[in-house]
Amino acid sequence: MESCPRSRWRGRRQLQEAPGRPGLRTPEWLRASLGGSRAARCIVGWRWRWRRLLRRGAERLSVCGAEAMAFWAGGSPSIVDYFPSEDFYRCGYCKNELGSRSNGMWAHSMTVQDYQDLIDRGWRRSGKYVYKPVMNQTCCPQYTIRCRPLQFQPSKSHKKVLKKMLKFLAKGEVPKGSCEEPSAVAHTCSPSTSRGQDEPMDSTMDDAVVGDFALINKLDIQCDLKTLSDDVKESLESEGKNSKKEEPHELLQAQDSVGEKLGSGEPSHSVKVHTVPKPGKGADLSKPPCRKAKEIRKERKRLKRMQQNPAGELEGFQAQGHPPSLFPPKAKSNQPKSLEDLIFESLPENASHKLEVRLVPASFEDPEFKSSFSQSFSLYVKYQVAIHQDLPDECGKTEFTRFLCSSPLEAETPPNGPDCGYGSFHQQYWLDGKIIAVGVIDILPNCVSSVYLYYDPDYSFLSLGVYSALREIAFTRQLHEKTSQLSYYYMGFYIHSCPKMKYKGQYRPSDLLCPETYVWVPIEQCLPSLENSKYCRFNQDPEAVDEDRSTEPDRLQVFHKRAIMPYGVYKKQQKDPSEEAAVLQYASLVGQKCSERMLLFRN
Repeated sequence: MESCPRSRWRGRRQLQEAPGRPGLRTPEWLRASLGGSRAARCIVGWRWRWRRLLRRGAERLSVCGAEAMAFWAGGSPSIVDYFPSEDFYRCGYCKNELGSRSNGMWAHSMTVQDYQDLIDRGWRRSGKYVYKPVMNQTCCPQYTIRCRPLQFQPSKSHKKVLKKMLKFLAKGEVPKGSCEEPSAVAHTCSPSTSRGQDEPMDSTMDDAVVGDFALINKLDIQCDLKTLSDDVKESLESEGKNSKKEEPHELLQAQDSVGEKLGSGEPSHSVKVHTVPKPGKGADLSKPPCRKAKEIRKERKRLKRMQQNPAGELEGFQAQGHPPSLFPPKAKSNQPKSLEDLIFESLPENASHKLEVRLVPASFEDPEFKSSFSQSFSLYVKYQVAIHQDLPDECGKTEFTRFLCSSPLEAETPPNGPDCGYGSFHQQYWLDGKIIAVGVIDILPNCVSSVYLYYDPDYSFLSLGVYSALREIAFTRQLHEKTSQLSYYYMGFYIHSCPKMKYKGQYRPSDLLCPETYVWVPIEQCLPSLENSKYCRFNQDPEAVDEDRSTEPDRLQVFHKRAIMPYGVYKKQQKDPSEEAAVLQYASLVGQKCSERMLLFRN
């Protein structure tokens, strides 16, 4: 492979290591990740080269190049290497050997704003590899899904998971019949997606939300209502026939009573006469109605309080002019608890367990991340072997680091951003001093994006997949208080044909991304179309187009031979027709804005 002249490398090395010249030394992680290829050698010196271009100003840069330089002045630019799709490969969802297809690019570095714009066009990252499914060709179309946390209300099943966690922390209660051993979990849980695919939340069937099917079953509601109305009609007809055949004594008494009312000139109202029913004909209305055990317990508790403090118990209620009652006003009990109330409910002082959630940057330069790396890696291996049936040899530190620790996102801490800044993080769940779960997330200008979750299979009875998703939704709401534009929670991909990924639609309200116009559409409007076809255009306006489509490919920025230039200049030096096709495809997939900001590396 062709190498650069020795004198150039010596001069560049002196620049990188020159004392008193901050910002010129290339970070160790960048040099290590790039390796020794020609592309790597060319990219290693980009930090000081593009700053030098900023200072001198390059005449061959067009106006768009100058705009891109101004944008980069606040930080490092995104540098990507694009790989167009050539073949079909094995699908990690339906296991079709030649069913999946996607385009991808290796991100040597990437700004959080560029990645925000990319995921809003259907891209996702796995480590430093950023990919976009070919939606109209792949066997399992993967639609980007986002939840709106500001309007989110936990469902019944969500509340059960949160209460289960609180009971475990407070009293150490473990649900009956739960799988506490990794071996048991491995057999009872359905296999999830393959390791190379995006898995934003735990996708085992045990952790799927199963309580609220109103959204998924909306398509069948008309049929259900018709069936119900038919049943009610038949029931009423049968009751009418029985009433005609039988003339009970209590019915005659009621008629006589009504007649007396009419003859006396009193207002006519429906009069009900309760008599003892015949055996098997219903409840005895002369006796107190049956009550739920929960209501009885509440009344007993209230009576006990009244006996302990007879003067003060009803003081507030009677002060409003109400007579004493055994039942408290229902206004307070009818107010639903917020997500934060359910998560952060106070625990007793003698609680059985202590749970702590820590947010640490996914960087070996962070001391907390570095000190917990060994424990986090051991947990990852345990999870992959038990849940995904991976072999221990397949779960090495190299794979773990490449997949879940390495991130192309450049950390940013702008003054108007969240206190923790933007970038990639590990949200660690510490129970009694040890890590039981780790949620890998990206904090971006407009959202919290969930990347992956791995947890201790011994604690699968806590439904940590659902619990961590609810914690991340609450975390998004917390960040929104400081940064108003950060108001969404991205859950990765929704796959309607895959039950393991379909449950994400039950975190409501949520939207799906239209694969053609890249606008967000409420999931309720998308489900009817997905029932008829795997691939759908959700935007119902036939005239609508992609607003950020590539209209001026010559303004695309190229990084070639250690120089930044617009594509209009670069293509004059190229003779290979396939080169132009690949660049134009890249431009159409990333959009006009990203193509002008990101640097496309060309060898």
